Amino acid sequence: MSIPPELEAQILRYYHVEKWRINTIAQQLRVHHSTVQRVLAQAGLPRLGAPARVSAVDPYVVFIRDTLERFPTLTASRLYAMVRERGYRGSTSHFRHRVALLRPRPAAEAYLRLRSLPAEQAQVDWAHFGHLRIGRARRALMGFVMVLSYSRAMYLRFFLDARMASFLEGHIGAFSAFGGVARVLLYDNLKSAVLERHADAIRFHPRLLAFAGHYRYEPRPVAPARGNQKGRVERAIGYAREAFFAARSFIDLADLNAQAQAWCAGAAAERACPEDSTLSVAAAFAQEQPLLLPLPADAFDRHERLEVRVGKTPYARFDLNDYSVPHTHVRRTLSVLADTERVRIVEGVTVLAEHVRSYDRGAQIEDPAHLQALIEHKRAARQHRVTDELIRAVPPIQELLVRAAARGYNLGSIVAALQRVRQRCTVTELHAAVGEALERDVPHPNAVRLALERQREQRGQPPATVVSLPEHVQRRDVLVTPHPLDTYDQLTEHPDDDPQPD
Repeated sequence: MSIPPELEAQILRYYHVEKWRINTIAQQLRVHHSTVQRVLAQAGLPRLGAPARVSAVDPYVVFIRDTLERFPTLTASRLYAMVRERGYRGSTSHFRHRVALLRPRPAAEAYLRLRSLPAEQAQVDWAHFGHLRIGRARRALMGFVMVLSYSRAMYLRFFLDARMASFLEGHIGAFSAFGGVARVLLYDNLKSAVLERHADAIRFHPRLLAFAGHYRYEPRPVAPARGNQKGRVERAIGYAREAFFAARSFIDLADLNAQAQAWCAGAAAERACPEDSTLSVAAAFAQEQPLLLPLPADAFDRHERLEVRVGKTPYARFDLNDYSVPHTHVRRTLSVLADTERVRIVEGVTVLAEHVRSYDRGAQIEDPAHLQALIEHKRAARQHRVTDELIRAVPPIQELLVRAAARGYNLGSIVAALQRVRQRCTVTELHAAVGEALERDVPHPNAVRLALERQREQRGQPPATVVSLPEHVQRRDVLVTPHPLDTYDQLTEHPDDDPQPD
């Protein structure tokens, strides 16, 4: 592990000038003694004091150095096994230390400063800015950042996830803010952009490829271990953390994005342009903007599409929440089309429901029309069950209902009345009464009741009575015994009053 140059200078000065011992230097500078020994060995200066002891590794130094020159990444454990076979009997720790000193260091790589032509390139990346609590959910606060490589004009927008819909929404917002598209967009190995990578073989996300084709730009990945290729967006993220997000207060996500938009157009645009210090970012962008690719006339469908299975309750689950659908589509597989603001549930090309997207957890987002339709359906279903039971018991009731519907009668009240009549007579009596009403061509419960009374009167039976009256009717027939009024006179008498003489 490398140490700062200032610390190396201190170690050399204390050892050769102040004549401190190695352990003293390690203790005072709070470093390991092996670090001090390594610095002294790399400096090539002679050790002070007693002559250096002969090490058991010394006879094998030439072999170790030659082997490491041919195989620089060979592990110390493998080298130890090789020198053990050649007669080495020293300790493992001392051997590892000598190997670390002998191992050739990779040459420091120099990077060219990459310059970009106006409107040629933009760099894109996600940045994590902590979390937000929304209801019962803890959502990640993600910042989408796009930077034009020439002018350093920056676009910053915050989302509550890093899904593909948010990724594309960030692109569209940046293109709209810039008024055009750069010819090349540079991506890191983001999951939103790159699905798979083996060396130089790249497999982009097909959704991103379709998006790039729509806006006519070239998506280009960053080469592995080449941090200088996307340094502009990384510095922009650091700049946004320090100059914008640090100690910033906001009400909600919309308020935070409004402040970010104002900051990008204000303070971020007024800073000096690194490509030309005589210009501001806004001035450099004014030169770059006319060269950007024009925006297409039609919008790209950036909705996230997901197939969901609706169970026995009329709700489709998406992103930890349940969204209502018409009750006629339960136990089906439907499609969810979601963006950052709306959730649509469709079947084929038919939109069944549309809701405002919720970022809560376990919430039920409902359309009152869906619930009302379900309630009416349940009420109608109960009425249909009663009607089916009456028709199965007395088939002529079906003809009576057909004739009543033709005359515009309320079928619900007719069914309820026939159900009450059914409770006061037998099936045979009701069958005959309905037949008589049909013969008289009076499809109404009153005609059925009159026919029943006529049948009972012909048989010499008393009129039919309701088996159980409603409770409020039964309370009317309760016998109430009046309280004797003379007892109220006792309330006016005083216990100390003497009786009056005759």
